[in-house]
Amino acid sequence: MTSTKATLVLVGGGWHVPASYSKLTNALKSAGYEIHVPSLPSTNQTRPPNADLFTDTTVVREYVERLVDAGRIVVVIMHSYDGQVGTNALHGLGQNTRSQKGLIGGISYFIYMSAFALPKGGSMIDKVKEFGHEHLMPLAFDFAEDMSCVSRDPKLLLVGPGVDENEVEAYVSTLVRWNGNGMYQELTNTPAWKDIPVAYIYTMQDMTVPLDYQKSMVENLEREGKKVYTAELDTGHCPNLTATKEIVDIIDDILAAGKAS
Repeated sequence: MTSTKATLVLVGGGWHVPASYSKLTNALKSAGYEIHVPSLPSTNQTRPPNADLFTDTTVVREYVERLVDAGRIVVVIMHSYDGQVGTNALHGLGQNTRSQKGLIGGISYFIYMSAFALPKGGSMIDKVKEFGHEHLMPLAFDFAEDMSCVSRDPKLLLVGPGVDENEVEAYVSTLVRWNGNGMYQELTNTPAWKDIPVAYIYTMQDMTVPLDYQKSMVENLEREGKKVYTAELDTGHCPNLTATKEIVDIIDDILAAGKAS
């Protein structure tokens, strides 16, 4: 095992719990990274749900704030829904912003992994409506009356090709019911990407956050004057499982070369 490099915080997607990312976290640890995967309250499976985007926002901000206040330089990796959480939660914690205030530590990079990189006031459902896909929502997601939901076909819609059936079964078994209100809630804070370098990992075969959505979000950031380093993976929505080595290589590449700066 190599010596410890950067401190990574992985903010997981809807339906996912920390155990869902074990393949990626183990690979990152083997590559020399310290990795944190905070649990999100919106996946606590309480019925009716008692936590949402804003609860997740508070938890993630407090978690990362403790690390940066201790002087850590942190890289935040966000997957799927939790692009919203990180974007909403982490404004003002960028390394450069904190340095200008005489504070140590900070977030050096945001890495969106097929994740929602949205503006203030934006939501996941806005992106769905932008592409006229509202009619597909009931086909993809099974919502209960209390708005908790699951993916109707996680093997196809979330995982996709790239790993054997046993791995898929083990992965899907970690997924839990999630508060689907997170798809409809709007970001209320200044987007954290405004003062933090950004990279975006496209997943080319994604059936949950289609490539068109991903590209439109990056284009919107670029229209805001944001430089975005991008990488492409020919895989589905969960590259943490289906393209694990490639994700580690991309993170190594981004951080070694400073490509998101």
